[in-house]
Amino acid sequence: MYNSKLYTILEHFDKYEQNRCRKYIQSPYFNRSEELVELFEALISAINGENGVSLEKEYIWKKLQPGKDYDDVRFRKYCSDLLKLVEGYLGQQVYESNPLHQITYLMEAIGRRKMEKLYSTAIRSARRVSNQQPHRSADFYFQQYNIERNYYNLTEFETKRFDRSNIEEIANNLDIFYLAEKLRMLGAAITHKKLASLDYELLFTEEIINHVRRYNLEQYPPVAIYYQIYLTLIESENEAHYHKLKKLLEEHGLKFPPSEARDILYMAAQNYCIRKINLGQQEFALELFVLYKDMIEKKILFAEGELSPWYFKNIVNIALRLGEYSWAEDFINKYAKHLPESLRENALTYNLAQVYFFQKQHGKVLEQLRNVEYDDVTYNLGSKAMLLATYYETDEIEPLYSLFESFRAYLNRHKDIPVNRRRNYGNLIKFTKKLTRTMPGDEKAIKKLKEEIKNTKNIASVNWLKEKIAELE
Repeated sequence: MYNSKLYTILEHFDKYEQNRCRKYIQSPYFNRSEELVELFEALISAINGENGVSLEKEYIWKKLQPGKDYDDVRFRKYCSDLLKLVEGYLGQQVYESNPLHQITYLMEAIGRRKMEKLYSTAIRSARRVSNQQPHRSADFYFQQYNIERNYYNLTEFETKRFDRSNIEEIANNLDIFYLAEKLRMLGAAITHKKLASLDYELLFTEEIINHVRRYNLEQYPPVAIYYQIYLTLIESENEAHYHKLKKLLEEHGLKFPPSEARDILYMAAQNYCIRKINLGQQEFALELFVLYKDMIEKKILFAEGELSPWYFKNIVNIALRLGEYSWAEDFINKYAKHLPESLRENALTYNLAQVYFFQKQHGKVLEQLRNVEYDDVTYNLGSKAMLLATYYETDEIEPLYSLFESFRAYLNRHKDIPVNRRRNYGNLIKFTKKLTRTMPGDEKAIKKLKEEIKNTKNIASVNWLKEKIAELE
């Protein structure tokens, strides 16, 4: 049962969702089988870790059919029926969370039953609900298309040849949805091709781009933004495209669902900045920092109240890179509570250590990191690299050499770490060890070390190494 699809789905539910799903399953409208209610309770009890609960099929069967011999076929049928109920519950939650879906289906139901007295009320309600929606993503225009199409069907314009209908409204909303979604998919296809050499053949690409260029569609945020993302991808050397995208995000970022704004729109702008930084244009570090601050201010950085540890770490890194030490520390202390609970302590410890390292408060770095072993590989590698640099900075040679050995053993032991990444940190260990053996003012040795680093790809903390070499000159 632990590996079943049913158990896996229920495992994702918190106590609140467990209760809501329980009410759904107990409702006679959706279910009249007491056995399915019992099966649900048995699985939830196991998930919640209640004592004495077993997920052995025979144990659960006794709760469903006391006194009867175990019937595997029938038990599987119970599991299948409960799975359908749980899937129905999930669909119901999505339906209830979207008023536009509800009013669209209501209009369709009224039309099917020819309830003419409800036509006017339904269309007024639909347009009112539509106007109250905070977001104007492509999905909004698709729902507008559905509303107008249902109104067209309700009023039977097909039979009223001389009355002006809402055909323009239907077509315009469909066009905006189609153009925005097509541009979105086009941007995704270009990105996939660059990252993984995956090629896609999309129809009407040239026609769509020409259409968007020909007509002024900036009044429609999803079309304007996805077109601008497309331009940053195909004409990346033209920085005006990025600055226009940034302006559009500042103006319209809140008109999109947070997940779309965070994971697609702002991510496209961030990736542009990162590409420029990697090309040596360090002024884009500030641009990236501004994007992060805009997301924080608009509160679109959070997913259901939680902040991604990945975003948390990247924001701290870019702030420190720009010398914004106080801002980074304030950010950590203010927003750490929004991190997933299981990762919160590690993220807090590691990122505070980062701040102290940049501030050259080496004692505090050691306090944070000396006795911490992170579960997350990224944090583990980063903390070991930070400890290595701190021991070097403070002339703690004995612990430094001990760390060389334990760090290299960690890299050799963890074969799940990608080869390039292991090589990065292996090279950091190698060149830091050479640093400790290079005397200040030894021009020949320093020159040789500089050349070695210059000719070696994949070195973690390479800027720190270069800085330490410069101090020896």
